[in-house]
Amino acid sequence: MTLRSAAPDSFDALPNPRGGAVRPAELALAEALLAFEHHSESTSALLRASHALREAGWLSAQRFADALVRLSPLAAEGDPADADSARPVFGAALRDFRAALERHNLHELSCSPTLFNHYRALCTHLSEHTPGSTVAFEDLALSARPVPPVSLHAQSADQLAHLRARYERALLPVLRSQPDNSGAALAFTNAALDELDAVLTELTGPDPYDFWRLAKACAKALRISGRATGEADARRFYARCNLTLADHARGIERAPRSLVRATLALLWRDYALFGAAAEDSDQVEVLHDYGLTVDWHVAGTQASEMLWEAGAVQAQAISATRSTLTRELGVLTVNAHAYEDFLQTADASISALTEHARAADQPEKADPSEALQAGDAAYRLGAAACALGLGHVALVADALGLAWRRRAHAGVSTPAVRSHVIVGAPAARTLEQAAEALRAMLHKVAAGVAPTGSSAALAALTRAIEQGGA
Repeated sequence: MTLRSAAPDSFDALPNPRGGAVRPAELALAEALLAFEHHSESTSALLRASHALREAGWLSAQRFADALVRLSPLAAEGDPADADSARPVFGAALRDFRAALERHNLHELSCSPTLFNHYRALCTHLSEHTPGSTVAFEDLALSARPVPPVSLHAQSADQLAHLRARYERALLPVLRSQPDNSGAALAFTNAALDELDAVLTELTGPDPYDFWRLAKACAKALRISGRATGEADARRFYARCNLTLADHARGIERAPRSLVRATLALLWRDYALFGAAAEDSDQVEVLHDYGLTVDWHVAGTQASEMLWEAGAVQAQAISATRSTLTRELGVLTVNAHAYEDFLQTADASISALTEHARAADQPEKADPSEALQAGDAAYRLGAAACALGLGHVALVADALGLAWRRRAHAGVSTPAVRSHVIVGAPAARTLEQAAEALRAMLHKVAAGVAPTGSSAALAALTRAIEQGGA
């Protein structure tokens, strides 16, 4: 079972004591907060924060900052006594965003429910002036990430009708359940959830990118985290699965992209924030198939977990006082020891990726296990870059890991499975170009220069993942 953070309720994840800091953004947010509290103009400071976050590749944080920028003129004019004023919403969002940014945890900045609730509130006020705009959790969590198309494999009409009838019978008590259910009510809800899990298992097809496989993993993660009942996102997930089951019965072969993104973000949320334990390996494997990584727990008990967390907070405090042990990479300030460790692990990963990419151009030597190893190497690089704060590097590395995963699954697919795979293996040339782009970014990092985003490599990987293998 995944262990939860013992951090204060206002925090969604632990601070990252060795993570990079975007000091210009932190200073700009402090200035914006001071201006806001003195009823002065804060837009220019927020714009500086947004630009710095974009330069660092902290794209989810930049998206949040941009919402603050757009609402800041309305917040400055708002009357605190007015219940509909944007001012209290803006102030609360700015304070929590500043606190989160100073914890240097990119996973929290992407997946924090607290930040998303603020983001949604900001956008709600903005929507009064820009009607028709909508906002979803995955907009922050999966910002700029490619997501592959997902299939609904063919099944008999009778089987689908039977499964949907079972699903609908179990769905109603889940939708009506409350977080504080106990006794008989809780047992009834758990029985209904068991039935939903059983139906999702029977629906799951052989394609690694079958929607019901993703939905099954998401449902399991919701139950492990205790969020399967009484939470709006969980109710929406289960209800949308029912609608997708109806589409499946009508012969639709592809799951809606919006549902895939929402389900993937919901699956990733708690694992991104709190890490995964050994028993979560099935869900983590699904996340890897979609280009997402998590940290693994090493603590075996809640007591040891809390001890680890206390050590992390202490390390954060020590790190903040040792300004001489840092390196500057453009707007990013990184811990010198973490920087050296990253360069060593990155060098091994990029060499392996380059070799795998060159070998992939020889079809007669194609080996799915080699492709999986290449994907793992990319994910190691992406995870290390994310921990250091190198957002641009992490994004390209994770996308490359996903492309290799797609290639591995295409290589092992049986004819029955292959007939339902919508996107084929990404071309070897695309993989090699992305590896070379990563190498160029890492050369800049090693030279003490801030790496810029490799938009061409990311765009090529996104096309290969979402549209075709070319």
